[in-house]
Amino acid sequence: MEGKAYLEFANFSSADQGNYTCMQQGNSSSSFTTRLIVKESRCSKDPGFKRNEDRLLGNIGSTVTLNCTALLFWDPTEEHCDTTLQWSKDHFPLPNHIHYTLNASSWYPAAGQLMVTNLLEIKLKEQDDFGLYICTVRNYSSLFRVSGEWIACGRPHGPNHIFSVLAAIVLLLLLAVAAVVYSRCHLNIKLWYKNSYGDYELSDGKLFDAYISYVNNDHDRKFVNFILKPHLEKRNVYKVHLNDNAILPASEPSAELLMNLSRSRRLIVLLSHAYLEQDWCCNNFRQGLLHLLELCPQPILILLEGQSKRMRPEIKQLLNDHQHCLTVLTWKHNSVTPSSVFWKELALAMPRRVVFRSSSACEPQTLLHNDKDPMLTLDSNYRDSNSDTDPAGDLGKNNSH
Repeated sequence: MEGKAYLEFANFSSADQGNYTCMQQGNSSSSFTTRLIVKESRCSKDPGFKRNEDRLLGNIGSTVTLNCTALLFWDPTEEHCDTTLQWSKDHFPLPNHIHYTLNASSWYPAAGQLMVTNLLEIKLKEQDDFGLYICTVRNYSSLFRVSGEWIACGRPHGPNHIFSVLAAIVLLLLLAVAAVVYSRCHLNIKLWYKNSYGDYELSDGKLFDAYISYVNNDHDRKFVNFILKPHLEKRNVYKVHLNDNAILPASEPSAELLMNLSRSRRLIVLLSHAYLEQDWCCNNFRQGLLHLLELCPQPILILLEGQSKRMRPEIKQLLNDHQHCLTVLTWKHNSVTPSSVFWKELALAMPRRVVFRSSSACEPQTLLHNDKDPMLTLDSNYRDSNSDTDPAGDLGKNNSH
């Protein structure tokens, strides 16, 4: 009896390779063995996708480019060998509303290998353009996700603002540091600028840098003669003129007062409690202050610590109302040191000092301008407060200390 048997394979795989035996039923001694060798197709091998950035950020109006590159094993003798990269969005074909362009290329890096590239350039015009894009070949895929950040008004916000935020934080820190440094060192900065670039006041024909007015009592006299005057003359090389008479009596200013003020660049008033207790201060401080501002445009008033608590409200109000044309300094318990705020503020209010290395006793105006006018040449004891050789002269008796 003669018969035929067939064994069919729908799909071959490497697991199907081996020996296959055909036997007659009931007769094990009669058999036929054949060996099946399965040769793997190059076109069935897995593609090797080149690793790319799988997450791209973009804004509406911008353009993003997706680069899909794969290494394929290729056999030109095989009839069905897929070498085409296909794009899809969210597992569906690319929709018609997306504005895109494709640029495909390929080359042979080695025998039996094909490198294929497909660039998908997308113009992002609406929110639906963002999403998951898939590049597929031979049932293998590479995924690309295009996303963007949105603000409340519905427009995209730039994704890479971390550097701008960091720059803003650094700028704020620098401004904060600069503010702290300026708050602590602004007086030193102003003094340096004044001493380096400030204007000199030596060509104004005045003999004294400061005219100091105070009350002749023990406390005020000690402060002026042992603290204020030595600091100005010895440390800052200023020339001062002292006067313990009432600078602003109820009557019109005397000729002596006008002369002394005209010879001085600054007016310093020790506005102590005793000074304010004078009759003219108690009766008409407002009128006296207005006269003071007429005689000197920017007088320097020195208050003592704790004095403001004992000061009459109307005097406080007048000083506050005229603070734009007054320099008010407060002597505190820690103002003794030369580097205190009090001395720095006083130095800012005084003329720019000039340091001379010459041993000549001439007036600085003579040194700078070669002025030989004898009125500008002082004798060696010009620093003494009793410099008037004729106290009974035109100015009358001199009560300076």
